[in-house]
Amino acid sequence: MPQLEHERGFTGTIGRTIHESQRSWQDEPAAQGPNVVVIVLDDVGYSQLGCYGSSIDTPSLDRIAANGLRYANFHVTPLCSPTRACLLTGRNHHAVGMSRVTEMGNGFPNTAGFVAREAGTLAEMLKPSGYRTMCVGKWHLMLSAMQSPAGPYDHWPLQRGFDRFYGFLFGETSQWNPELFLGNERIDAPATVDSGDDYHLSEAIVDRANLWLRQLASADDDAPFFLYVAFAAAHSPHHVPADYADKYRSRFDDGWDVERDRILARQRASGLLPGDQQLAPRNHDVRPWGELADDERTVYARMQEVFAGFLDHADGQIGRLLDELERLGKLDDTLVIAISDNGASAEGGAGGTVDHTRRRNAVGDSVDEMVSRLDDLGGPLTMNHYPRGWAMAGNTPFKRYKSHTHAGGVRAPLVISWPKGIEARGETRRQFCHVVDLAPTILELAGVEMPEAVNGIEQIPMHGVSLTSTIEDADAPSPKTTQYFEMVGNRAIWHEGWKVVTFHERGADYDAEPWELYHLEEDIAELNDLAQAEPERLQAMIDLWWQEAERYGVLPLDDFSGGHQLRLQRPGPGRWVFQQGAVLPHFFRQGPFLLGSSHRIEAKIERATAAQGGVILADGGRFGGVALYVQHNRLCYTTNAFGERSRVISDSAIPVGAVTLRADVVRVDDGEASVRMFINDEPAGGGNLLHFEDRNYVNEPLEVGRDGQTPVDDLYESPFEFEGRLLDVTIDSAGRENENPQTLIDDLMRSQ
Repeated sequence: MPQLEHERGFTGTIGRTIHESQRSWQDEPAAQGPNVVVIVLDDVGYSQLGCYGSSIDTPSLDRIAANGLRYANFHVTPLCSPTRACLLTGRNHHAVGMSRVTEMGNGFPNTAGFVAREAGTLAEMLKPSGYRTMCVGKWHLMLSAMQSPAGPYDHWPLQRGFDRFYGFLFGETSQWNPELFLGNERIDAPATVDSGDDYHLSEAIVDRANLWLRQLASADDDAPFFLYVAFAAAHSPHHVPADYADKYRSRFDDGWDVERDRILARQRASGLLPGDQQLAPRNHDVRPWGELADDERTVYARMQEVFAGFLDHADGQIGRLLDELERLGKLDDTLVIAISDNGASAEGGAGGTVDHTRRRNAVGDSVDEMVSRLDDLGGPLTMNHYPRGWAMAGNTPFKRYKSHTHAGGVRAPLVISWPKGIEARGETRRQFCHVVDLAPTILELAGVEMPEAVNGIEQIPMHGVSLTSTIEDADAPSPKTTQYFEMVGNRAIWHEGWKVVTFHERGADYDAEPWELYHLEEDIAELNDLAQAEPERLQAMIDLWWQEAERYGVLPLDDFSGGHQLRLQRPGPGRWVFQQGAVLPHFFRQGPFLLGSSHRIEAKIERATAAQGGVILADGGRFGGVALYVQHNRLCYTTNAFGERSRVISDSAIPVGAVTLRADVVRVDDGEASVRMFINDEPAGGGNLLHFEDRNYVNEPLEVGRDGQTPVDDLYESPFEFEGRLLDVTIDSAGRENENPQTLIDDLMRSQ
């Protein structure tokens, strides 16, 4: 008979009575290594921290660098989910099923959209040695289809080694009204944070982390911990209290071209980069600041002020975390690592936006509108993102952006401190290293060997190598010789100081695209292409890329030009029955999409009084979606497109008691629908809906009986829970004729 868990490790004897038996106490493993705190910033470019040359104030992150090390030659993947997979597992992202963000599944193993269990996370690997573990903030390491209350929960944080979780599962969320989870449960954000101020996710993340640290110190002060802090900052939407943005008034009025020069001067002066380092040419898709109209400069400068305030505010929360560690007497023996997950993001396009869902749907913002909404930027009424010119400046001195394999996409800040274990203070390291190297570094410094099995599952070897030699010796050689890169067809490889890279145009012939060759040891900004001068080295490096691609499961290359291959098609005609409290994740869910599709919604309700109202069904929120609700004893149906709303309200009042409500919505043209309402199968009025376009609103889920995050209609406030009883809500959807999955792919790719 196999031993049970509580029997394993028992070394005593069991007799007929306790007097004839010998006890065996099973002591918990006592880790000898440091506490570990890993901080991940989102979409923060190489030069957007103060200690990397920025005009943005980041004293807390600078403090980590001053108390330890700043890495000048650190690399990540070009997108967030792959970098997080590398960071937490020490394996290359394609090999563990995370070739790109989780929503981009295509039916091949390298794009599964979740991390294989054969690649244990740091939390899973540290726990057997006695580490307590917590994840706060962004997860984004599992499929959208796994995020509903039905699960499966196999790849949620609590099932991947973390004892506690507070944060969100998708790739982005509002800072003011986030989609929020505590453990495995969806919760609503409170109105305030611990300070009593208006709720803000960055503050709440550190509130929760600090609470856990205090609880842990009180219950078991000797227990080591692994705290994974993954901010939504500074990913869009750029949300921040106004006084933080106002702090930067006029600081960026000279524009992104001048700002690049200023950053480079600081990078040279601080010793981060060589004294003669030059800038990469302006990215081809960025207009010179001097050619912009006055209103454009006003708007774009304010958008950068808001971004700067957003990052400054997040840095302040990091300061609160460091202060709490110090107050608890933990900071000296805590390994603190802070990185960004990819280069600065160009997703705001040439002119930025007050609502990035518009860009995902190829809808632009006029400058006049943005001027009129300057005071809204950063607040809960916007989903703002700065123009890509500021992303170019944020990647100084490099070219290109997030999602690309040129330096602007894959070079990122890395700062490390451990006062008790790292003697260096304020030094810079120049060895090539990659995010995949951090997990083996942490394990080595913690004195923990990578287990052969995690939760009974045999583990694949780590692909990263420990950076401890570079921590100890500024002159140590780079601990690795080769690292490949790939993202949606963009490819590169670094090998012994050289790099080849190619920029891929979607749908183009991979074999026909030119490769560039750079000697990074002498040309870190990829300025001098040596492809023509060294054809043999170029070809050898290209061949090496293909070898590494085979080795780590990069193939098949997929740039989303073959939409028929992807599992992104929205459901066609179908019938769904929901109960009160049901919730379906946003984004490529396997469920109904109502905007743009003819459908019928039927709800069986019970009310005790005519005053009872609330949401029957809401799909989306303040920036787009649909809602069916009862208000003032009338049935209401609202569509919302980027805040532009259209409503139909029933003519007839709703009787008290058991009632069947119905709305028949028929798409009559692109952007319009006819609605007929029924109460107990009797006609109750109708009308026409505008703003019925088929749009890709990805920020809030479908909910039954409430509208939890932000309201679809501004005639009510969230969550506007239904006060009566919903027996069930049935949706019959006719679907859309000639649904084109490539449209969905185009919407998604605009956000990358």
